[in-house]
Amino acid sequence: MKQYTLTIQEIHKETEDTITLCFKQPGLRKIKYQAGQYITLILRINGRKYARPYSFSSAPSVDAALQATVKRVPNGIVSNYINEELKAGDVVEVMEPMGDFIYNAINPETEIYLWGVGSGITPLYSLTKEILNTQPNTKIHLVYGNKYKTSTIFLDQLVQLQEKYNSNFKLSNFYSQEDTIDEKEGFKGRISSSFVSDLVSKNINCKESLHFICGPSGLKETVKNALINLSVPLSAILTEEFEMVIDPKEFYDVEDSKVIIDFQGQQSEIFVPKGKSVLDVALDNNIEIPYSCQTGNCNTCKAKLKEGQLKMLGLTKEREDLAQDDFLLCCSYPLTNNISLEVI
Repeated sequence: MKQYTLTIQEIHKETEDTITLCFKQPGLRKIKYQAGQYITLILRINGRKYARPYSFSSAPSVDAALQATVKRVPNGIVSNYINEELKAGDVVEVMEPMGDFIYNAINPETEIYLWGVGSGITPLYSLTKEILNTQPNTKIHLVYGNKYKTSTIFLDQLVQLQEKYNSNFKLSNFYSQEDTIDEKEGFKGRISSSFVSDLVSKNINCKESLHFICGPSGLKETVKNALINLSVPLSAILTEEFEMVIDPKEFYDVEDSKVIIDFQGQQSEIFVPKGKSVLDVALDNNIEIPYSCQTGNCNTCKAKLKEGQLKMLGLTKEREDLAQDDFLLCCSYPLTNNISLEVI
């Protein structure tokens, strides 16, 4: 896994609780990325190492700087540190870009629908800028939900894009907690399945449309179910996962366990209580296993099981790239009370 040292050029305040970090590209080893991907920031806070993935809000064909947008999370150690402590001139370690929430321009005539809520706009904004700049004939519909106008990240920039690309970019804003909203500014309420169906069904080639969804699980289910009812294939519905949702029933056979971890030639023994992932407990014990997404979508925390049994919970995508004894520690839970594994 490649790592880089980046310098913060500027910090833009987007809303009351959201900022964009603008990083200077390295002089020699420029970072290549695709719109929709994310970059993982590595920070040391109060003596502990933290890694957090944040989507690019920049687009490679449009923006000179690397930009990542960070919304403050209540009680979030890392997001609060970034918002309160980082400043222009600071140096930050990052991992190479990752993620498959990207656009492949196989057919530029395919209409694209982007669905987002809150900070889920970040990769969608990156995709919007990149596609409008490189595929000027592709039509894009962006449907974006927020509580208030004042909490809408990139609102001014999106309105400007709509004015500039008025023939092929359509923006629909939803506001769930505004008392009144001018119909020219958007819709009152949440993004509904009926809105999804009405909008997409207007496209006579809706079965060939492409969809990107980034937001809470409720949005994903609403949009996905409406699209399936319109016979849009699942292969044309892409979702970005930054939260892991696990049904408590799936923990029924998980055990408390002693786990021996072989990492960088050193063995450590930890106790993993039922309900905690191996990665969480390892990090709590200052075993600095590399990690990034924490949702089972990358390979950064991969390990090989040597003894005992584990199972992975919360995966949202099939992982055909893992061998039978490969496990992602961010979503791995012991099924036996003695485990031995080696971090790859």
